Amino acid sequence: MSTYKDHQFHSEKPSHLWNYIQQPLLSLLNKDNNSCILDLGCGNGYFVKHLLSLGFNAYGIDASTQGIAIAKKTHPDNFYLQDLSENNLPEEIRHLKFDTVISTEVIEHLYNPFTFMDLCKDVLRESKGELIISTPYHGYLKNLVLSIFNKWDIHTNPVAVGAHIKFWSQDTLGRLLTQSGFTVTDFVGCGRYPYLWKSMIMKAKIN
Repeated sequence: MSTYKDHQFHSEKPSHLWNYIQQPLLSLLNKDNNSCILDLGCGNGYFVKHLLSLGFNAYGIDASTQGIAIAKKTHPDNFYLQDLSENNLPEEIRHLKFDTVISTEVIEHLYNPFTFMDLCKDVLRESKGELIISTPYHGYLKNLVLSIFNKWDIHTNPVAVGAHIKFWSQDTLGRLLTQSGFTVTDFVGCGRYPYLWKSMIMKAKIN
């Protein structure tokens, strides 16, 4: 399973996606149901730190040495280096009962999404908790617009290192969640206009 080992992080600054994804994501969280959160693929830790500032109990893991080093500068006990393909949590946080897993803009980089879903299920099995995933949105209208304006080569950019290798729609991501033992409870489109969204968020509860 591909992860973010080669992704480069140079500062604590948020990436551009947080301009349109942060508020929709926060709207799906509350401290009653989401009391212990794990961010899988947390990057430089920006969102976990934001959750901590709002009073949530949150932790993050990522395969990027640079990203975790940046995250640990201010919160050394909340971030851990971990390749998600190992299908296990760092020993330091295995005792925690996570009721929420968040993963933003990760699943489109993974060769085997079912391995990733197995990890999410293992983390949430005891709590019967919630999974919240964001990924770039694809659907009929957006795909049609990309085709009409001949933008697929730019959009998929096959020569880019670390580029997306999976292109998810609401239907295909929903089927992945269902086949993996989850029930989808929420869908939110983020950024741009309806059905031309930049990203989408799906929230699901483990069965």
